[in-house]
Amino acid sequence: MSGLRVSADQGTGVAVVTLDRPARLNAIDLATADELAAAWREFRYDDSVRAVVLTGAGERAFCTGIDRDVSVPQPGSPYMQDDPLLRAGPKANDLWKPVVAAVGGMACGGAFYLLGEAEFVIADETATFFDPHTTYGMVSAYESMLMARRMPYGEAARMALMGTAERISARRAYEVGLVSEVTPAGAALAAATACATVLAGYPPEAVQGTVRALWAGREAALAAAFAQAPALIALGNAPTQLQTELFGGRRREHRTR
Repeated sequence: MSGLRVSADQGTGVAVVTLDRPARLNAIDLATADELAAAWREFRYDDSVRAVVLTGAGERAFCTGIDRDVSVPQPGSPYMQDDPLLRAGPKANDLWKPVVAAVGGMACGGAFYLLGEAEFVIADETATFFDPHTTYGMVSAYESMLMARRMPYGEAARMALMGTAERISARRAYEVGLVSEVTPAGAALAAATACATVLAGYPPEAVQGTVRALWAGREAALAAAFAQAPALIALGNAPTQLQTELFGGRRREHRTR
């Protein structure tokens, strides 16, 4: 069963990509990661698609990162790590058409790979953002690197380090710049689609050149940071069994700020 829904409006030039695993809180398994990469690559060659909206199915979550049931064998070297989410985003697949994210419910952990490669994020008032890695004995590497480029350092650090104990509300995410607009519950997709429709109506070369220019201002620093990530993850992650135990005993209570 596909974990992704893709629809395109030929009239507006807007495609909507929906993570469609609501029973798994839109967590990404290997098949869905492959489908995301394939969709971004297809959009590169489809001139009828001039802007993209990325969202999640259901009301509970936009995306909760990698599916916990996914097993990815790793090399023994601390300098080499295989991460399926590294290839799941639009920029990783050389797509320079604008992507607007529409977030409702939880966005956490590996969701930041996708949010980090969107041009901007619109969230409804139900949205919350958090990074559970440290709670489960895992290093937040790529996620923190991406968020540190979108949020003030102290906010990114607090989110990464506090783990599951805290969640950032949509309003706070707006205040710190992670989110560009907060809508009523259920209205983020419509707001994101309206923005994408405007972008799709402009001359595409100018829009895509601007997207590329914006990313160019970030990619050198990200490339240098990403080069450190495999060793940090390999050296800092707890053994798999301990991660599983910590996940099984995870706290249910949290503070939303």
